[in-house]
Amino acid sequence: MCDSFVAVTGDGLLFAKNSDRDPNESQLLEWHPAADHPAGASLSCTWADVPQVAHTHAVVLSRPWWMWGAEMGANEHGVVIGNEAVVTRGTGGETALLGMDLLRLALERARTAHGAVSVMVDLLERHGQGGPCSHTRPGFTYDSSFMVADPTGGMVVETAGRHWATEEVRGPGRSISNGLTIPSFARVHATRRRSWTVAATTRRRITESMACRARAPDDMMRALRDHGSTPVPRWSRVHGGLEAPCVHAGGILVSSQTTAAWVSDLRSGGPRHWVTATGAPCTSLFKPVAVDQPVDLGPAPTSLFDDRGLWWRHERLHRAVLRDSRTLLPLYAGQRDRVEADWLAAPPRSTVAFAEADRLEREWRSVVGAAGSDDRRPWWVRRAWRSIDRDAAFVGDPGR
Repeated sequence: MCDSFVAVTGDGLLFAKNSDRDPNESQLLEWHPAADHPAGASLSCTWADVPQVAHTHAVVLSRPWWMWGAEMGANEHGVVIGNEAVVTRGTGGETALLGMDLLRLALERARTAHGAVSVMVDLLERHGQGGPCSHTRPGFTYDSSFMVADPTGGMVVETAGRHWATEEVRGPGRSISNGLTIPSFARVHATRRRSWTVAATTRRRITESMACRARAPDDMMRALRDHGSTPVPRWSRVHGGLEAPCVHAGGILVSSQTTAAWVSDLRSGGPRHWVTATGAPCTSLFKPVAVDQPVDLGPAPTSLFDDRGLWWRHERLHRAVLRDSRTLLPLYAGQRDRVEADWLAAPPRSTVAFAEADRLEREWRSVVGAAGSDDRRPWWVRRAWRSIDRDAAFVGDPGR
């Protein structure tokens, strides 16, 4: 499950997205330069092939490790896109492009938000959408909605099978979650029960309210870290921590986890992008990234623990803090916020920021480990995470 939203300020747009997926599904931050392609070339996406275009734009993407498409990303022209899973009356039936494939294809092929929408709609009508959307649950399929933005404005795109609808963002804030939101389209294609199960309306109410008040990137970061009515996760037996934008796994029916977070500043002087490249934004640092500044983040991650890579290395901190976040998160959250404030005021090069974040997280893991707090989560959450850790062959820090 996911949330994407934009804030329309006097200086331009701000964009934010949390990507909520299976808790062991690591997400890869990667860069692809602009490229020219020969006539007649074909492109293999996750489950389907499409004709390649003559030229593709440079992009930086955040994508689940096993698929070709991406959950969110930006291109060299300042276009950013985030997608949401939506189960509709048209979901299923064909194996074709995933919504994540449509997102990446649009970033690679479009110079503007309107151009990106045209690319997605054209590909959707010609090739359709469908196919397994989860590596661990291959029977799980869904359609997608999209938040598309550039420095001049934003658009919402909602789909059901090969059907689609669009809406211009008017401001001051607009959010999408895991349900259809364009009224005329939702009346025809929405399935209410699934939207209720994943608390889509609750999360959307929070993010849209915060987007309406946002004035700067740190406001969007706070929204992505929000746990709703409490400063720490509030657990439901049905869906874990899905009632707030910063999602934590642990539900009996639904067990989704925020696996990456993204903020884009598209106001004058931009665009600038900020990513966690790790799960759980409440435990993470947002680092500056640029389309033309690749960073070596270690071996490409998978669903198995490997602390040579950034994503899994952070999981040692995240999973330790989650045991008693009310006690453990405040041990370093103040320092994290001060570092981010400095970076927002004067962004360092990405390589410098990622190296500093890695150093700080090692220190914070030691601080959290030394606190020796008991696991204070409800029993069903503890049981869920024992299974999650076992599936990933996860190894925590000594003393955890």
